[in-house]
Amino acid sequence: MTLSQTNTLTLLDRTLAGLKGAVRGLLGGDALDPHPDLTGSDAERIRERFGACLEGRGGEVSARTRAADLGKAYLQLSPAGRRRYLTILATDFDRDPAAVDTAAAALVAAAPGERPAAENDLRDALSAPRERLLRQFNALPDGVKFLVDLRYDLMGFARGDTALAGLEKDLERLLTTWFDAGFLELRRIDWNAPAALLEKLIDYEAVHAIRSWDDLKNRLDSDRRCYAFFHPSMPSEPLIFVEVALEIGLAGNVHALLDEESPVGDALRADTAIFYSISNAQRGLAGVAFGDFLIKRVVDDLRAELPNLKTFATLSPIPGFRSWLEKNPDAAVERALSKPGWWQDPEAAEAAKGPVLRAVARYLVHARHNGRAADPVAHFHLSNGARMERLNWLANVSESGRAQSAGVMINYLYRNDTIEANHEAYKGEGRIAMSSTVRALAR
Repeated sequence: MTLSQTNTLTLLDRTLAGLKGAVRGLLGGDALDPHPDLTGSDAERIRERFGACLEGRGGEVSARTRAADLGKAYLQLSPAGRRRYLTILATDFDRDPAAVDTAAAALVAAAPGERPAAENDLRDALSAPRERLLRQFNALPDGVKFLVDLRYDLMGFARGDTALAGLEKDLERLLTTWFDAGFLELRRIDWNAPAALLEKLIDYEAVHAIRSWDDLKNRLDSDRRCYAFFHPSMPSEPLIFVEVALEIGLAGNVHALLDEESPVGDALRADTAIFYSISNAQRGLAGVAFGDFLIKRVVDDLRAELPNLKTFATLSPIPGFRSWLEKNPDAAVERALSKPGWWQDPEAAEAAKGPVLRAVARYLVHARHNGRAADPVAHFHLSNGARMERLNWLANVSESGRAQSAGVMINYLYRNDTIEANHEAYKGEGRIAMSSTVRALAR
């Protein structure tokens, strides 16, 4: 079992333990203990327990206890059992179409003085009972984390299932409200952080895998910074985190940044902050936007701590290039990359450089999805007001780096005086801010 797999199991165990603790001593012998596949009468017991939660029998404490038991039962189910559980929640506790139609018709027919009451009636009709059930998990120990993970399950189950897709959207709306950027706390994480939190950085790192504790220690050294957003209901769970290298000038090679043997730099002499990894730690919060706020907050913190920093840029992957290239073949690129070990052969690498860099630039600038950059990392940084600054040859020749983008990485530059204009131009017209070098390569 890998270090990452071990940590994933530990996180699940912690969530399960938190929900078990909420049930223990409160529910007595009536606790749910379903078959993992939720077969036979177990499904009916789940349905009845949902109904009892909605009715609020026994007061607030009893309602919370039932919700905790429902959460514990969910975590014990197999994937098939979880799907059945969520289907019960989605179909049996959906909004009533007839009530919605009646309330909508009443709103249309309402006189001016009756309209506010009719709008409230329609709002109530559109609020599904399942939304009230989901909110009951919110107040439990680890309840918000449970809902975040439950949404990740739903995202997989909902494909092709209208009822589960509706439940997933209801939960997404709730999480978007609860995880508004105004509620989030920015924290710097260093080597003195609790071991459990450091383990989560290893587990959640999504861009450049953390290979060992020595690797992690190197990334948290004095010439490095790591910042994360946290939510008050999940104080020990990072939501998204960014790793920063303090350098002199733009960095163009991720292997150099991550080299554990390289000497530690002097943060006070650095003039450039390189954001080299941004990882969404909670997969169930996909689509809940707070990454753009993270970069802006981190830039402000770094400026305050280290006024010598003048340049803020990324060293970013280009994850969609090779898949785009398969659909848009380029004979020169294919020839250049066909030689085994081309990146290790100086002559072959030099021959590949021009064709590959031009193809990557065309992809980044011209490949579009709904009028915006098709590459997800490009879209993220352009939406935040960055500029495509420089393509870096052989910047990441790891297996994943070659598979994604033939080893090419890109610097996105964040300039305080142009961020807002770049953001508005991209958001409004899809116009991409880029340096003259990138523009020339993309022609």
